[in-house]
Amino acid sequence: MTTAVVFAYHDVGVRCLSVLLAHRVAVQRVYTHADDPNENIWFGSVAELARLHGIPVTVVTEANQPGLLESVAAEQPDFLFSFYYRFMLSPQALALARRGAYNMHGSLLPKYRGRVPVNWAIIQGERETGASLHEMVAKPDAGRLADQLAIPILPNDTALDVFRKVTVAAETVLDRTLPQLIAGTANLTEQDLTTGSYFGGRKPDDGRIDWRWPAAKIHNLVRAVAPPYPGAFCIIHGRLLKILGTFCDGKATLAAPAPATLSLEDGTLRLRCADGHTLRVTAAELDGRPLTPHAFMTLTGTGTLLLTQ
Repeated sequence: MTTAVVFAYHDVGVRCLSVLLAHRVAVQRVYTHADDPNENIWFGSVAELARLHGIPVTVVTEANQPGLLESVAAEQPDFLFSFYYRFMLSPQALALARRGAYNMHGSLLPKYRGRVPVNWAIIQGERETGASLHEMVAKPDAGRLADQLAIPILPNDTALDVFRKVTVAAETVLDRTLPQLIAGTANLTEQDLTTGSYFGGRKPDDGRIDWRWPAAKIHNLVRAVAPPYPGAFCIIHGRLLKILGTFCDGKATLAAPAPATLSLEDGTLRLRCADGHTLRVTAAELDGRPLTPHAFMTLTGTGTLLLTQ
């Protein structure tokens, strides 16, 4: 019987824990996070799934929680798995896994090591990302690769769209690689970190739009932080304007470069960016209320709003 201790959270945690159970891995304990009441909880609960299967659950509140090492050591697991767990596991914890410690990361490593890789990939205009199963080492997302799978990022995909595809990729990678890990036949390959990248975490304020940016950069930011994330925003005349959705049809709508404006054309909000390209605005809010065409006309009187910082 193969045993494991699992550190997991979020949808990737739910689906990858399900894979372990489907392969009859004896999960001895699950470590997870408490949901933050200030966070938009739009994803599944690892704790609920574990309890449904009768697996003991420990809620971890800090990276080096007292007693954690002793608790893991008492289980004497074959494997440690980390699936979207938000804390780095210490080398001392990793050493407790007799047959290896593995993490599922939401990018095509070595690209986008670090935090929120899906959001960063969209912000950077990538056309693909994926899921990578790798050995855990002291350095984040730097261990040998066991397997990875690419998924496409389409031009109007939001972070939620991409995250859902990454979740399926993560489930697929673990399902096809787990038998090899258990049998000891997995082919692990070193990462060349010089060809990759590392990104840190993001805060809601990082969603601020600079209206001097070209349309492509604004579109990438908007879709990378679109709901259920906090959204892209600016302050206009002391009011909070959120651009929650944009659509790029790929057609040539280039005008002469000019200051960015938001206008109502044929009942549709359109964002003309500083580089002359236009985006359709599919969702927006002003001071927390939907910015409908009627509300926009009431706000502007003219149907056009100059977007100055």
